[in-house]
Amino acid sequence: MNAIRGMRNSWESWHLMDSKETPEGFVMGPNDHALAMKLSKAGSDHGKFLRQIFVSVDITAPEYWWREQATYKVGTTENSTSQMHKMGSRLLTVDDFSFDSVGWREQLIVDHVNALIEEWWEAGKKKPSPEWRRLLQHVPQSYNYTRTCTMNYQVLKNMYHARRLHRLQEWRDFAAWVETLPYSELITLKE
Repeated sequence: MNAIRGMRNSWESWHLMDSKETPEGFVMGPNDHALAMKLSKAGSDHGKFLRQIFVSVDITAPEYWWREQATYKVGTTENSTSQMHKMGSRLLTVDDFSFDSVGWREQLIVDHVNALIEEWWEAGKKKPSPEWRRLLQHVPQSYNYTRTCTMNYQVLKNMYHARRLHRLQEWRDFAAWVETLPYSELITLKE
């Protein structure tokens, strides 16, 4: 509601607002929706109200995806699972990784990392230690991290349009999730 009210500040057209808060949540009225779409389509300067629509979400993705996501750090905050605190606290399974399929090769990778975890345990679980460094150096890029991310609709719009057709399935999955957000047409520009 605040973002929609602010969207109308430039024209002092608050009297045309037709959005409302209901017990079920925010409902955007047709007048506000038409203006929001017009401004969103006009670009980031005109659609700056999108920066005031916040999203907080848990995302679990492999390291290789997070490295690409780092391009969009402006306007985001993240709290992640910690490799430094939690790696080695338990043995891993194939479910801890983003493998397209699970066969003997993938199981070998998990078994190798687990052998390094056990080697570190046997050495006394010291940080730093040669065993700890070796473990960190051998964890593959497909290891999944969960991060609680806070961002806004403008950041999501940038990410969506830049990555929705990306060759990585994780980006296509992310784009599909964006399309499920309330009023996602403000992001996707699909009526």
